Amino acid sequence: MNSDERLVGADADTEDQAVEAALRPKELGEFIGQHRVREQLDLVLRAARARGGTADHVLLSGAPGLGKTTLSMIIAAEMGAPIRITSGPAIQHAGDLAAILSSLQEGEVLFLDEIHRMSRPAEEMLYMAMEDFRVDVIVGKGPGATAIPLELPPFTLVGATTRAGLLPPPLRDRFGFTGHMDFYEPAELELVVHRSAQLLDVRTDPEGAVEIAGRSRGTPRIANRLLRRVRDYAQVKADGVITREIASAALEVYEVDERGLDRLDRAVLRSLLKLFGGGPVGLSTLAVAVGEERETVEEVAEPFLVREGLLARTPRGRVATPAAWAHLGLTPPPQPHPSTPGGSGQPGLFGA
Repeated sequence: MNSDERLVGADADTEDQAVEAALRPKELGEFIGQHRVREQLDLVLRAARARGGTADHVLLSGAPGLGKTTLSMIIAAEMGAPIRITSGPAIQHAGDLAAILSSLQEGEVLFLDEIHRMSRPAEEMLYMAMEDFRVDVIVGKGPGATAIPLELPPFTLVGATTRAGLLPPPLRDRFGFTGHMDFYEPAELELVVHRSAQLLDVRTDPEGAVEIAGRSRGTPRIANRLLRRVRDYAQVKADGVITREIASAALEVYEVDERGLDRLDRAVLRSLLKLFGGGPVGLSTLAVAVGEERETVEEVAEPFLVREGLLARTPRGRVATPAAWAHLGLTPPPQPHPSTPGGSGQPGLFGA
């Protein structure tokens, strides 16, 4: 489960998905933020159009919710080409990829989300497809197996990944353009909230947009979801206008605090501070204390807490920072003298 999904109770029903799709920018000029990536990508696409050919393969990396899927759709729109969407986990065999590639039209954009999770055989087939627009289809088994070369029409692969480090160098090197998506600044998220509010026909004053943007964890997808939840609150509890007070009250109902931390984030910090004195404590021990799986704490809660400077990963375990104590309104215990047991240089109390 992604962090942005749990912030609003995993509200991924059909209606919300349709609304989210409607909020996506359709052109590169409408896309807010990511100025460097937009500028570079604009050059790539304009040059391809001038040559009358297909655009180079594009790799987009960054955290979930920053606009990788939206940019892939914009690339197709800017090139006037259809787009085919699939994901790495859906391609477990080379035959799966061969079936997709063989059905592509000339100039079509193939968007491959979570490309780092594709199987190794399919990955190796993709090397030749990207470079030579050709794949070898193996017919038969054993000594009688035959490789039949299959020519592919020129296409543009847009790969998206949240973990670029897991991509093997031969695959990374075959992308003509690589763009890294950064987290958004609050001012950029305010623009996102205002644009989405206009599309949703929701009245939002400037301070209401500031409040939502400040709790959106630097992520447009979260900003849009929080806006929809605040809209619901404003329609039921007020006159439909989103003000700072309405936004604050609504997000308190949904357990999103002023820094964007939700229930799980605060549970992790509270356990770390109250049960383990701020750490260091091992990840497995911390996960048991919170009542969640180790992977959930590590992949969902920790990245944001580390980015906010509330938690640190050390060789001895997870450690709360002074900012974490201040955020929860707690007083850190006195630090032991280095020469006393448990002081500096002593082993951690709680294992991994």
